[in-house]
Amino acid sequence: MTSLANKLQALGSARLLGIRRGIEKESLRTRRSGNLAGTQHPRALGAALTHPRITTDYCESQLEMITGVHAGVQACLDELTQIHQFTLRALEAGDERLWVGSMPCGLPNDENIIIGNYGSSNIGRAKSVYRVGLGHRYGRRMQTISGIHYNWSLPGLNNAEHFALIRNFRRHAFVLLTLFGASPAVCTTFVKGREHQLKPLADYTLYEPHATSLRMGPLGYQSNAQSGLAVSYNNLENYAASLHEALTVPYPPYEALGIKNLGGEYNQLATTLLQIENEFYGTIRPKRVIRPGERPLHALRERGVEYIEVRCLDLDPFVPVGIAASTVRFLDVFLLHCLLADSPPDTPAEIAELGRNQHHAATHGRQPGLMLEREGQAVPLLAWAHEIVERCLPIAKALDEAHGSDDYSAAVTQALLSLETPGSLPSTRVLQAMQQDFGGSYTGFMSAQVEQTRQHLLALPWSAEQDAAFVAMAETSREAQRRLEATDEVDFEIWRQAYLDPATLMPG
Repeated sequence: MTSLANKLQALGSARLLGIRRGIEKESLRTRRSGNLAGTQHPRALGAALTHPRITTDYCESQLEMITGVHAGVQACLDELTQIHQFTLRALEAGDERLWVGSMPCGLPNDENIIIGNYGSSNIGRAKSVYRVGLGHRYGRRMQTISGIHYNWSLPGLNNAEHFALIRNFRRHAFVLLTLFGASPAVCTTFVKGREHQLKPLADYTLYEPHATSLRMGPLGYQSNAQSGLAVSYNNLENYAASLHEALTVPYPPYEALGIKNLGGEYNQLATTLLQIENEFYGTIRPKRVIRPGERPLHALRERGVEYIEVRCLDLDPFVPVGIAASTVRFLDVFLLHCLLADSPPDTPAEIAELGRNQHHAATHGRQPGLMLEREGQAVPLLAWAHEIVERCLPIAKALDEAHGSDDYSAAVTQALLSLETPGSLPSTRVLQAMQQDFGGSYTGFMSAQVEQTRQHLLALPWSAEQDAAFVAMAETSREAQRRLEATDEVDFEIWRQAYLDPATLMPG
């Protein structure tokens, strides 16, 4: 068994400096009142279908801001900040705000949440129909949850190494929920008509006293239909086979729903358990940049894993762009830990165990003495988390030596301190601020953070050159959408059937 020191030495500074990252951050557009904005995607932000930096995710009111690929942590966050600066200026015209919490603002009834509109091209219509299907399957309100996705790569990794990393990440993701979860409470409009175990905290506010991330718990990004989908991450072949079946075998409840309703409007893209690959919920995904019209699973099978996408991070309402530099650096260290630690194959029993651990950590992660499961044995969450983070210290030191700094070691030391002082965790701070200053009101606290964040970002320097670059990007995106719509020559139904043909998932 090779020691961690030897593995780090084998990696070398050059490869550590080759780490690349990008951030995707979702945020709802809201009114000053703290209610969801019911307006169309602002024209000043360009075309959501084709803009490389600003799009929408599920509903028309959910913005997604996407950085490019960066070698430096601060450079990545600087770009994310600039995207926010431009976006907030565009929202000023409609007197709208950017929500800073992962759990949504005040929501209307399900049917009044507007599905994302991507225009009349076949690919644009497919994106909208897919979202209509998500609404039928899971409810539109669940799709208004927002989070941060962290895309990460290290040069020279093969498929086996990527999947070893992913297996360990899934085993240890509870550490990230504990350290960075920031959604212990919700507005009552989110769970209207749904069964839940949440407790009342104030008018229109429900919470779980020891929750870290309700977003990642049973009320968040979950799917009862997908609960039987025990995807194995032992290798690319197993992973692809698991998803292939879910993408090609009809699922009876969705078959009953049908592709179209009686009026001829589309209910969903497909009647399979997953309409497309992105419907599969998970804390982490193997990814590959796809070519125009290519299926993600085909890209993975044909050319292998290129990078991984971390999907379990809440927005931090105390940080202007939702994620701090220290958090990004901890993620770099944590992902290297997952790569370098021994990673035995997963089993169906372990996959079920990990699902239970995720729910316990998300819903009760700050509960004193909380136990998780490790290989069938009960282990205290805090002790296990402390053990994992301590193992990250040598990795942080290696990164610091490569970068000539102490930033990575500081991030890991800060994480250890947070585990020892739970009052400093974001989930604790959210509840404390709600109770001390806002009478326990979730929307009251978040609305105040929205204003504070907005004022901070609008006060930052912003040049005419920066503004012109974003204005040009918006116009270029609108022109790109117009070209797509003008060049489509195939009827949408023919296009849909061709795109979803099982053959498009296979290599070759």
